Amino acid sequence: MAARAMTSTSAALSDASPIPYWLDDPGRPAPEPGLTGDATCDLLVVGGGYSGLWTALLAKERDPGRDVLLLEGREVGWAASGRNGGFCAASLTHGTANGLFRWPDEMPLLEELGARNLDAIESAVHRYGIDCAFERTGEISVATQPHHVTELRQLYEEMDAAGLAAGSELLDEDALRAQVNSPTFLGGLWDRDGVALVDPAKLAWGLKAACLSLGVRIHENTPATSLTRSGAGMAVRTLRGGTVRCAQVALGTNVFPSLVRRTRPLTVPVYDYALMTEPLSAEQLAAIGWHNRQGLGDSANQFHYFRLSSDNRILWGGYDAVYPYGGKVSAALDQRPETFDRLAGHFFACFPQLEGVRFTHAWGGAIDTCSRFSAFFGTAHGGRVAYAAGYTGLGVGATRFGADVMLDLLSGEETERTALEMVRTKPLPFPPEPFAWTGVALTKWSLARADERGGHRNLWLRTMDRMGMGFDS
Repeated sequence: MAARAMTSTSAALSDASPIPYWLDDPGRPAPEPGLTGDATCDLLVVGGGYSGLWTALLAKERDPGRDVLLLEGREVGWAASGRNGGFCAASLTHGTANGLFRWPDEMPLLEELGARNLDAIESAVHRYGIDCAFERTGEISVATQPHHVTELRQLYEEMDAAGLAAGSELLDEDALRAQVNSPTFLGGLWDRDGVALVDPAKLAWGLKAACLSLGVRIHENTPATSLTRSGAGMAVRTLRGGTVRCAQVALGTNVFPSLVRRTRPLTVPVYDYALMTEPLSAEQLAAIGWHNRQGLGDSANQFHYFRLSSDNRILWGGYDAVYPYGGKVSAALDQRPETFDRLAGHFFACFPQLEGVRFTHAWGGAIDTCSRFSAFFGTAHGGRVAYAAGYTGLGVGATRFGADVMLDLLSGEETERTALEMVRTKPLPFPPEPFAWTGVALTKWSLARADERGGHRNLWLRTMDRMGMGFDS
């Protein structure tokens, strides 16, 4: 059986292209010209992923006369924003459980702000005509072990007690398999309205087009290298030798080293990997159901996330979360054959009725992880610079909220957002090497053991819980 499974996964992966499916698109827009000299602006946005794009767009919506310039080191959407699973969640706290653990008193407001944020994203998609296959289908957290069923029921009860269960539904084994048919599914918790699915690259490219339509100046292939004070404002040097002088700066660099050096220990890169199947036939779709096209994620510590694309492919990702020693981001880590083999094996265990399906794409990329799993925010240089980072895999939706927070902070006015404890506090920093690598390795081993032992968390994990620290993707 093992030899047959290995042969099956190897054959299924044999023709997989080593690039992100979403970016392998003939409609990919040409990059904007790089900045070859000096420039000035009111607001400089550094980073052309979701964080920077939303910041530039919202800045122009707030003040159409504001001169906004965006610098991107490579091409808009090429990093995490163009290679993720396309789950656009309302949650700002990496799920309700994490939010209730960290900010129980603020959770009703955080959930309300998250729902409003997702509504605003949907509105912007329609307003700017962004063709990104936006589907508000919700997401089901799936139990694949008996203790997951208990944990999901307990979470639902906690949500209900806090008044946060509206729109959520517990599913028993039969009800879940009526939605999506897998022999590994034992139950689930369906968030019916709090998650949309999108084509993530097309969302980034659509936001780029929207920014340009409002007059944002975008320069791609222009890495920013340093940030210094310049009179009453700021100066940002680029790798091309030019300098941008501006009144304010918003940093949306996320997994890449921040120009505010003191924040660098607050994040580490974690490499996540995904596969995309060929389009399923009508018969294959009928074998698994999935009529309501929800996003899915299993409840293990080492978890999988999976969804249907607009042309009925299955994206299957997660499980391995790889931290590179020293926290260095490298394109060489985008490919990891042993992880692809493992993911393919898990895919066919989940959907044995799809034996024979082939994968067309296999890729990876880095996520900016922080120890509390949700974004943190702040200012530097006397309030002239704002930053947001640490989205830990939840940036498709939460970056728009983060953009609003950065603009609020730059305005100097207290708002509903800036008054939040989540916004006013920072996560615990990761230790220097070799302690970071050792701690991450021990945490990953402990999480795997917990999955194998009915969810029992060992002394290391319980200690990390008490400290409010963790490791996730």
